[in-house]
Amino acid sequence: MSEPLLDPAIPWLFARARSDPRALAIRCDGEEISFAELAARSEAVARRLRTLGVEPEDRVAALVGSSVRFVELVHAVQRLGAALVPLNTRLTTAEILALLDDCRPRLLIVDPQSAALASEVAPRRSGTRMIEAGAGIDRVSPSCELPEPRLDAHSICTIVYTSGTTGKAKGAMLTHANHFASASASRANLALRPGDRWLAVLPLHHVGGLSILLRSVIDGSAVVLHRGFNAEQVDRAMHEQGITLLSLVATTLRRLLDHSAGRRYPRSLRAVLVGGGATPAELLERARALGIPALATYGLTEAASQVTTEPLGGDRGAAGSAGRPLAGTRVAIADPDVHGDGEILVAGPTVMAGYLGRSEETERALRGGWLHTGDVGRLDASGRLHVHDRRSDLIVSGGENVYPTEIEAVLLGHPDVSEAAVYAVADPEWGQHVGAAVVLRAGRHLDSGELREWCAARLARFKLPRTIRFVDSLPRTASGKVKRHEVDLLATRNDTSNRLPPSTLSERPSKR
Repeated sequence: MSEPLLDPAIPWLFARARSDPRALAIRCDGEEISFAELAARSEAVARRLRTLGVEPEDRVAALVGSSVRFVELVHAVQRLGAALVPLNTRLTTAEILALLDDCRPRLLIVDPQSAALASEVAPRRSGTRMIEAGAGIDRVSPSCELPEPRLDAHSICTIVYTSGTTGKAKGAMLTHANHFASASASRANLALRPGDRWLAVLPLHHVGGLSILLRSVIDGSAVVLHRGFNAEQVDRAMHEQGITLLSLVATTLRRLLDHSAGRRYPRSLRAVLVGGGATPAELLERARALGIPALATYGLTEAASQVTTEPLGGDRGAAGSAGRPLAGTRVAIADPDVHGDGEILVAGPTVMAGYLGRSEETERALRGGWLHTGDVGRLDASGRLHVHDRRSDLIVSGGENVYPTEIEAVLLGHPDVSEAAVYAVADPEWGQHVGAAVVLRAGRHLDSGELREWCAARLARFKLPRTIRFVDSLPRTASGKVKRHEVDLLATRNDTSNRLPPSTLSERPSKR
């Protein structure tokens, strides 16, 4: 592989096209596109966007699914020095209106699948012009030449909305320097080599998917782009298309392993990053037994993707670790308790410039020179991070801290359980107790008593789920994270036949 870009002030795709014009950039839907061709397409889109009035520092919102058209937009917007605002195509009209009111883009670009939804939005959002990606943009006659591109490292490259697992989404403003530093640190950790191919199945509006597109042009690696996660298609690509790198969340990894039915994966697969929340150790070991080098990672939108990641090779440390901080990133724990658990703080060149239009929230999040993540974890003696939960998800029962991910890992260890989400239930005696929503594997049958016995053999009594609901599915974000703030509402709609009486939890440990 050629050297990474030395001048981050040149739009990255166009610099890569000069150095490696014929190398593969994107493979999607059977089409293979070189860096030179992708740059030519993106340049044409950029000229048309300029004709439509897009100027440097404007915002361009994209309601476009995973596709080559989306990739072209990413690089076209950067070519103009504007900021891309990728939006989730699964949002409702009301949700999209709220985000448009928040970011106030110059232009809203939609794909044909989102055109009907956007047609409801556009008349109600004055000041934003809407155009369809593909045919709509192609009909615009480019009336101007673009000046030689230069980027300000500290200007805003993207505004990525947080996934909203705990409530209202916020627009994280990520600079060109943020994304470039993230790519550089990931490259060092994964030791990228010539011929690497990154299979992209995460949503591209999510920072985990978007970072793959930006990383690939910075590093000169190829992206095999799927329009979404499909276990059969991912399995086939990994066996037949020379995939070396892949990013998943725990849910999609589990679905892939279920589909594989014990079939081992080729040695060409070098790393599978697993993020989106704490990943059960048993899931990682199950993957590794099939030849999938699964590496737990911790990241967040506000830090341009990865913060910590397990290294390649065997130095993975204790079970439950999300690895050490990547190069240039510092991690600390604020106000640790007697177990070393506290809020995870992050500092370094990948940390966002702030939240769009939210000065007070930005000041709170970035106070003292650290990003206050709201996540709870600890650093072990070797400097590895162990992530527990969002601070807002913590369950405090009778004075004891209960981390939902610990309970979920036990529930997911049961052979009949496919998915599980743990949440707090108000309790008049203990303040809160543990509730669980559980999805069973197809064709399996299990009652709450059997599942509690399974948990009782593995958990302290104060951690046992007192309320267990069996549901058909869990509410998730597009990236696969469980929306915990909706799980309790989902569970409440069910009957109460699986709730234990208070007397069953009468034996409690003393309060701290």
